[in-house]
Amino acid sequence: MSFSHQKRPSQFHSQYHHRQKGKAPVELPVVNESDMVRITPLGAGNEVGRSCVLLQYKGKTVMLDSGIHPAYNGIAGLPFFDTVDLTQVDVCLVTHFHLDHAASLPYLMEKTDFSGRVFMTHPTKAIYKWLLSDYVKVSNTSSDDLFYDEHDLARSYDRIEAIDYHQQVEVEGIRFTSYNAGHVLGAAMFLIEIAGVKILYTGDYSREEDRHLMAAEKPPHVTPDILICESTYGVQSHEPLLDRESRFTSLVRDIVLRGGRCLMPVFALGRAQELLLILDEYWAAHPELEHVPIYYASSLAKKCMAVYQTYINMMNHKIRRQFAISNPFIFKFISNLRNMDNFEDVGPCVMMASPGMLQNGVSRELLERWCQDRKNGLVITGYSVDGTVAKHILSEPSEITSMDGQSLPLRMSIDYISFSAHVDFTQNSQFIEEVNAPHLILVHGDSNSMTRLKSAMLSRYQDRDQTIHIYTPRNCETVSLHFRGEKTAKVREKRGEKAFFPRFLIPPPPPPPLSSLYNTLLI
Repeated sequence: MSFSHQKRPSQFHSQYHHRQKGKAPVELPVVNESDMVRITPLGAGNEVGRSCVLLQYKGKTVMLDSGIHPAYNGIAGLPFFDTVDLTQVDVCLVTHFHLDHAASLPYLMEKTDFSGRVFMTHPTKAIYKWLLSDYVKVSNTSSDDLFYDEHDLARSYDRIEAIDYHQQVEVEGIRFTSYNAGHVLGAAMFLIEIAGVKILYTGDYSREEDRHLMAAEKPPHVTPDILICESTYGVQSHEPLLDRESRFTSLVRDIVLRGGRCLMPVFALGRAQELLLILDEYWAAHPELEHVPIYYASSLAKKCMAVYQTYINMMNHKIRRQFAISNPFIFKFISNLRNMDNFEDVGPCVMMASPGMLQNGVSRELLERWCQDRKNGLVITGYSVDGTVAKHILSEPSEITSMDGQSLPLRMSIDYISFSAHVDFTQNSQFIEEVNAPHLILVHGDSNSMTRLKSAMLSRYQDRDQTIHIYTPRNCETVSLHFRGEKTAKVREKRGEKAFFPRFLIPPPPPPPLSSLYNTLLI
């Protein structure tokens, strides 16, 4: 397949260097190339979208996630599969069911030479089937170059192996265990061990317990050699949860009481369930709002709520106690809206609709219908990826372009309240310090977020006895770590034609102290 329409980094071999004090760099031979741990983002390198990270060591290859980029249509949204030999991939570990982590999996399994085994948790597999089926249907109406169909999806589903949290699996010398990541139902982080080297991949994770999910756990009694970690929010810190919920419900209330329609674009599954729990509880406590309908526009709602009920034991104690009395996911004030034919657009309402990035589908249709009325309001509740309509609209342009190319005045109110189940800086930095891996590779964040997080973490470690090495590879750039004997890591990184001096063999000099002002800006 050809990706000539995308600019890709060239492939090359960087040199292995050692910096001696007062001398020019000298080349050190690598006795055995299989001693090199190589980590290459095929997606989510200095970007959010198409998560896919390749891990290679001792002749073994692990692929971590296989997503699509929501800002691109068709094959342009795939990870950079064409830069690697997919026949060499032994296993693919999928962290959760969101499209940017799982939606290219049917293509990988059915349209390429990949012949490895695929693993994910039981809830992820259960929801994956319905979510990607919906994705295929939506894509068929918006794109002519869909790269797999329902038959490919069905065949790929039969090959996926489901696992439990804490279940240790071994595949030809690759040992891995999944741990609760908190992000959505069934989300997992993976601890991988190959020839004694341990790598922890977080995927998307949250360390904050919410109304239905437990916080992510740290694998106990282990210090990984390498941590591959998301950096979505960089050095941003979230508003406290209770303050966030109060501001959210007040905002929704204000929109509907002024006679407006409140539109919330959401992923069909994940944060949507959290917001539904909040709204149903708020409506129950405010009888004056009972006449205002709340709609959940998703053809998946009924099917996937059954999955949520099936895996209630994987949620937090609060939701399990509530479930013993009554099903918390049977809502009193919320109606499922399977299609727009059943929707009478009369008077104020609250509408949760997918997709979350407003690229197409019901959420985009309603945005175009409602954007010109000042009484109406749009509430963005999650992270918006660069290049999407949701990201663009946060800048509050005076007009937007409809799906058929017309210019529409944008008069509705625009608000952003983050219920994104990603770690903020406070949670992420604490987790990084608790894991205490000497090597940290940042993925799943834009370049600015990654750079600021890297600087902030280095400033935290500069006065400590321990050293941390942090890398921010772009797509198709390889970070190579050389492990010998006692597993002391030796480092090099491929980037353009420039070979970076590695931080190995001798401790690096401490970074210069940051000014108090700069430190404040970072943190």
